Amino acid sequence: MTRAQEWLDGYLRAWRSYDEAEVRALFTDDAEYWFRPNDAEPTRGIEAIVEMWDSDRGDDPQFDFEVLIEDDRLAIMKGHVDYGEKHYTNMWEVWFAPDGRAQKFVEWWMLPRKRG
Repeated sequence: MTRAQEWLDGYLRAWRSYDEAEVRALFTDDAEYWFRPNDAEPTRGIEAIVEMWDSDRGDDPQFDFEVLIEDDRLAIMKGHVDYGEKHYTNMWEVWFAPDGRAQKFVEWWMLPRKRG
């Protein structure tokens, strides 16, 4: 299993469990979590990420993700999340620290185009 796949599996476990230890295992102490690449500021630091993660509990979404591309520094992942009424398509940038945790996470998400 690759570093990126191990990280992705850990992220999905943490998403399901909301276990603080699992979230902490994913990100460095100084990590940046960007919900959108054009946000003015990220959620910065592991304490803020853990707090955000715990406050972001929602419905029980269905999701599917896969690693598209990776090297020692960066992984690109894609997938989709279905919240019932809303369906998102996602692409993630995961910038790795040498220890395999994410130092920077950038989420690119889209809602389906409305046809009319």
